[in-house]
Amino acid sequence: MIMSDYAIEVEHLWFSYEGSDVLKDVNLALRKGEFLGIIGPNGGGKTTLLKLMLGIIKPDRGRILILGEEPNAASHRIGYVPQNTDFSPHFPISVLDVALMGRLAWSRIGKRYTEEDREKVRTALEKVGMWENRYRPIGHLSGGQRQRVFIARALATDPEILFLDEPTASVDPEFQVDLYDFLKELNEDATIVVITHDIGVVSSYMKSIACVNKHFIFHEGGQITQEMLDTAYQCPVDLIAHGLPHRVFPHHHED
Repeated sequence: MIMSDYAIEVEHLWFSYEGSDVLKDVNLALRKGEFLGIIGPNGGGKTTLLKLMLGIIKPDRGRILILGEEPNAASHRIGYVPQNTDFSPHFPISVLDVALMGRLAWSRIGKRYTEEDREKVRTALEKVGMWENRYRPIGHLSGGQRQRVFIARALATDPEILFLDEPTASVDPEFQVDLYDFLKELNEDATIVVITHDIGVVSSYMKSIACVNKHFIFHEGGQITQEMLDTAYQCPVDLIAHGLPHRVFPHHHED
């Protein structure tokens, strides 16, 4: 295992799709123990960047190191919670089965799950408050409950980095606050990287911020500046809060 002070290192990364640039010359050096929030408009390249870091797709140019290794080599040290966790209510798979999938990287093909696998999954489900629901069909859960199960699946790998893509999409406002409180606790043991549209909560929880709109703007201080927002969204953005933070786009003109 390669030791590095950095959780993520990205150097001069370029990626295009069907001849159109999606990401241009992205550079990032993220230290271990960070809680990074990635914001930006739809289609700006956020999820593409996450897929590159996970090794799902390859860059056109540039280099990515995750914990000092190539993304695929570091996959067993990474947890991932996807954006879409919808399941058909008729799909016959339980909460426990979904969480156990997180141990597949540690289990040999054709072999049964070990007692260690099951104990890790029990710990993960207890941590997210879903152990009592372990035999329920995943499709019968609420959006917030499903999100907790997928976080447990990711935690079952004992990840050194946890990636989450829009973890509060399609969940109730109360769960959004609970989730970020929970991620803040997890950050004591793992580096957290979250793609989010919840701009109002970013500065409250996250140690560093990145804006992505083809180009990449990184701010270690964890504060969103108006300059960052204007550059990322290419239009004025005001932040206001009434109980739960949200964002408002004032009237603006495109050139």
